[in-house]
Amino acid sequence: MRIGRGELTAQSIGMEQIAHLLTQQTGRTVVDNTGLKGNYDFTLKWTPDQSTPMLNGATGPDSTPLPDSGPSIFTAIQEQLGLKLESQKGPVEMLVVDRVEKPSEN
Repeated sequence: MRIGRGELTAQSIGMEQIAHLLTQQTGRTVVDNTGLKGNYDFTLKWTPDQSTPMLNGATGPDSTPLPDSGPSIFTAIQEQLGLKLESQKGPVEMLVVDRVEKPSEN
């Protein structure tokens, strides 16, 4: 798998993994509701939105904005992979920290 600014290339990954990668690339929770089984090879190319976080918060080696010459990630997913991201409301796992204390010495 190779991930770069505006490009994602993967070999032999399942839809659950694709959904996870798209979650990281879009900054939104992506859930696999396709029902598709098996592994897939693909290359996805798009023009990154400056407000969209990159994988693991990385900004890449060059923070120069790319020209707006290609599709958004949402359009690219539909045009290049034949998948469609639909916005829906649903339950999301959340961790709430009520209290934090320094550890005691033993």
